[in-house]
Amino acid sequence: MSYLRACLLSFCLVPYVQATYDAREATIASTHHSLYTGLATCREVVTSFLSRIESLNNYTNAIISLDPNVLDRADAADVRLAANNASLGALFCIPTFLKDNYDTAALPTTGGNLDLAGSRPSLDAAAVTALKQAGAIILGKSNLHELALEGLSVSSLGGQTINPYDSTRTPGGSSGGTGAAVAASFAVWGTGTDTVNSLRSPASANSLFSCRSTRGLISRNGIIPISYTQDVIGPIARCVEDMAAALTVMASVGYDPSDNTTALVPPSARGVDYTASLTQGSLKGMRFGLLQGFMNTTNSSETTPVNNAMANITTKLLQAGATIVPIHDPLYNATALAALDTQRYEYREQMTTYLQRPSLHGQHPKTLNELYNSSDKFLVIPSQYEYVTTSLASSTSNQTWNTHPSYSSILHGVANLTLALHTTFAANELNAMIYPEQENLVVPIGSASQSGRNGILAALTGSPVVTVPVGFSPATQTAPEGVPIGMEILGLPWTEEGLLQAAFQIQGLGRVRKMPGWAKGVVEMSGDGKVPVVRPDRGNISPAYPVGVL
Repeated sequence: MSYLRACLLSFCLVPYVQATYDAREATIASTHHSLYTGLATCREVVTSFLSRIESLNNYTNAIISLDPNVLDRADAADVRLAANNASLGALFCIPTFLKDNYDTAALPTTGGNLDLAGSRPSLDAAAVTALKQAGAIILGKSNLHELALEGLSVSSLGGQTINPYDSTRTPGGSSGGTGAAVAASFAVWGTGTDTVNSLRSPASANSLFSCRSTRGLISRNGIIPISYTQDVIGPIARCVEDMAAALTVMASVGYDPSDNTTALVPPSARGVDYTASLTQGSLKGMRFGLLQGFMNTTNSSETTPVNNAMANITTKLLQAGATIVPIHDPLYNATALAALDTQRYEYREQMTTYLQRPSLHGQHPKTLNELYNSSDKFLVIPSQYEYVTTSLASSTSNQTWNTHPSYSSILHGVANLTLALHTTFAANELNAMIYPEQENLVVPIGSASQSGRNGILAALTGSPVVTVPVGFSPATQTAPEGVPIGMEILGLPWTEEGLLQAAFQIQGLGRVRKMPGWAKGVVEMSGDGKVPVVRPDRGNISPAYPVGVL
């Protein structure tokens, strides 16, 4: 029996009281309204989401593990709520999923890898500590692409996560489990990580919002690493308001000596409440640079819907008083920029350091090479990723990668790219750049790679990006609502506040997000009257791909 199934069965043993709280598309504000007006208890809120997971996770295979003590945590929150004299945090009783590369003392942190199934951190990641201090209820861990190395969201431990809008497609990645879980209302919001695309790809593929913040704004301490230069963590949510609230809490860690990039944050960007000024922005007068090199103008069923969605949103921006500035600079080509990817030079040292943390207990490999060489269970062979092969080979050299001449050349190229990006902003008087997160629709399950993604520019330059839903492809038999399409809004460092304001205004141009049809099912009581069961409303639909957890 899987750990997840065992947890779900344990939850079924507790009585359930029907409440007016509706978990479908619930927000932080709607959840707090139910709690603070007495319409629901925290236990009822949490149980509502657990019932959805139990009944519907087989449609997405998004979840790796659940905290078996989560209802006890909900009961403790209810005691605080009843006391009515305690300071309740910004995320009080907000059900949250963590991507399974965030360290938690309550649950294993596996990266979706079978050889890390027994890895047990004794400390929470810095951002997880902040979330708990703000009152968040961590339901459990979501699936990801194994060790967050690709965008298909398939792992040896968690299996293949399925796109909730199209059962034949991937959910993006590597944070695809979080994306699918949030899209299906298995939690109010969730966390992801982003080395190249991994917060923004699942947001785009699941009609969600995400924020890849400026490198250094949020501590990465306690996160399974890949690249010191490119790794960032952040929130994925169903609306801008929730994304802003979660970002505020995650960034509240401030300076963390265990992640020296947090020392880069200027005083003006410390302690910002990103929810406070959301409504103060305006699209009128904003100048958006449209990166032409990040679009595929080929006419096909995979690219045309993306181009149509971008044309529609740019028209709306113009109607709202913004200016669109076409940027034709050949520098902005995602395929060419991939040559500057730093993962191959930083992965081995970063991962080995993580695996040897004194706070990491349980059974696990001690080095990256041991992880790859000792296991025949590894789902993704190293040769699939050039940077993994290079990282492994580097251990046989007397020269470490951080002194390797090629690495120095790459870092020099990254510095030049960063300067060129700032120059483009200045020369064109831009407030932000816009482009589709992916040139084509999210790829089918079984594809070798997640093609056409544009996240590399922000990853290399450390720039902040907010991803917003901008449309859907035409409906098909396997995608009754169509396949979601997202747009990135990229700014200069430490401009998260302005980007979130712009995203809020774009959200106000007309609701784009749609809930997956099967996830609209209502809660019914089981025969014994104790257990809530969610009935999907798309008849006898079944997953098109075998799942690995349930």
